[in-house]
Amino acid sequence: MAVAHDSSVIDLDRAGPRPLALIDPFARAITYLRVSVTDRCDFRCVYCMSEHMSFLPKAELLSLEELDRLCSAFIAKGVSKLRLTGGEPLVRRGIMTLVESLSRHLKSGALKELTLTTNASQLQKFAAELKGHGVERINVSLDTLDPDKFRAITRWGDLDKVIAGIDAAQAAGLQVKINAVALKGVNEDEIAGLVAWAHGRGMDLTVIEVMPLGDVGETRLDQYLPVSMVRARLSERYTLEDIDLQTGGPARYVRVKETGGRLGFITPMTHNFCESCNRVRITCTGTLYMCLGQEDAADLRTPLRASESDDLIHKAIDEAITRKPKGHDFVIDRRQRRPGLARHMSVTGG
Repeated sequence: MAVAHDSSVIDLDRAGPRPLALIDPFARAITYLRVSVTDRCDFRCVYCMSEHMSFLPKAELLSLEELDRLCSAFIAKGVSKLRLTGGEPLVRRGIMTLVESLSRHLKSGALKELTLTTNASQLQKFAAELKGHGVERINVSLDTLDPDKFRAITRWGDLDKVIAGIDAAQAAGLQVKINAVALKGVNEDEIAGLVAWAHGRGMDLTVIEVMPLGDVGETRLDQYLPVSMVRARLSERYTLEDIDLQTGGPARYVRVKETGGRLGFITPMTHNFCESCNRVRITCTGTLYMCLGQEDAADLRTPLRASESDDLIHKAIDEAITRKPKGHDFVIDRRQRRPGLARHMSVTGG
């Protein structure tokens, strides 16, 4: 079933035999696409953005119809999980029309999951609509339950509004997972409490190491806290039992015996997760990054706009996947005290 508002959007039901799945040079099947629908955000988190960000001119962004067409091209090539990111995806004007349009791939069975990562600031407004369009679970970025500390980390955020957004998401029937970035000297003494809070509300929690992406006005050495240290400290309070759980992302999970909940760890710095990477990322301008931690990229906007046919897009995707590297080169530069990559996380999309 094609969407009515744009005749150029691919119709998977009439597209004939599905092409072979995308396989990279290291025999990994690419089944997970993360799409940044905007580089803009209503927060300015200290590990993600500088306080005075310069955002892309709106004219450079792909339209929602173009984003739909690109996503559909990847779905036609075997991508079965799609995550919308930002910036903050829910600040993109008209975003629900894109979610509604992409939901047709859930109905057809071509897409197994449509989800998003959000700061929850807009969830009160959109939670029920997301659920209605087939979104079953979301990730919410939340690093502290202390209102003053939350404002300091996000620079602009309101914790009460975020909690209200999480309340609305759960009331709508969405499964919520909390993502917390471990920040040295900021929230390291709170993570055990975050575990108890999240699990007490039936939410998984994932702890993430800070990544050296973009100049954020602070040094990553001041922020960086190894998740291995976080886990060791949590083990003093909780019994952590390794479990074999794969959610399609890079987290490695344990079950917390005392709470019964699940706790994930994402460790790009101390132990990367590249050997099983099944992901690629598209920016809001149509640039495809085959690896979050590398600068190599492919332009998909040009072939997208060059023809109403998707042949050029498929060709560009196929060529790009042949360049997907074995792994990233994340490192926090201790001598120059500069980020590993100049590109901000908000540009690529979490």
